[in-house]
Formats: sequence, C-alpha cells, structure tokens
Amino acid sequence: MAAGSIYFSEPLPAMQKVSAAADSRAYRLDAARSIYEAYAPRIYKGRLPPLIHAVVVVETTVDGSGRPRDVHVVRGPSHAPDVTEAVVQMIRRVSLPATANAAGFKFTEIWLVTKDGRFQLDALTEGQN
Repeated sequence: MAAGSIYFSEPLPAMQKVSAAADSRAYRLDAARSIYEAYAPRIYKGRLPPLIHAVVVVETTVDGSGRPRDVHVVRGPSHAPDVTEAVVQMIRRVSLPATANAAGFKFTEIWLVTKDGRFQLDALTEGQN
C-alpha cells in the first residue's frame, strides 16, 4: 500500500500500558482505547454518517506483552481492499496494552471507516445518523 493513501497512518508514540482486564471482552475495550489514543487524528468525532465507506471485522490475538500475534480479517469490503490492508497494518503497528493474563487474549473488533479514512471502532462508537 502506498504511503500516500488516506487509509495509511503511523501511530502516535505512546507508553505501553497494562490492562487489568480479566477477559477478552474487557481487554477489547482497553485495546480500543489504545487504538484511539495512537490514531487520535484519524478518529471520526460524533455520530457516523448514514453511509459508511467500509466495514472491516478483525479478530486479533495478542500475547501477554500486548503484541499482536495474529490478525485475521473475518470480513472486509470487496470494493475497498486498501481499507482492509490499512486496518491490518494499523493493528500491527499500534502499541496495545500488555495483559495480566500471560497467555494474552483473542478479541474481535469492527472497524467503521469513512470515505476520508477516519474511523470509529464498534467498542467505542458514538453511533450513526
């Protein structure tokens, strides 16, 4: 993917946090907050428009240190494969929280992406108009 793509973005530097999550559901929220912090300029503020450009469903497995070990696309938009690739790369580059669980966690997140490349995650979405 070209670095000039509106869907490509490097994360902002951040100190790695430690999640106190006891299960995948709670860790998903901590991971979403870390993604929002890392990609703050890319977050769509407010309620999403009625038509979303792309929806990407990703299952991510992280180890105890928070490193993504497996990023599996469950569903991606056939009309926008560049969006799917950008989401996968953003997940691989972000610093997710370490876990209290040495084995890590597996969680599923839904990325809601607008035409201009901004996004919300289902875990933290502000809804849709």
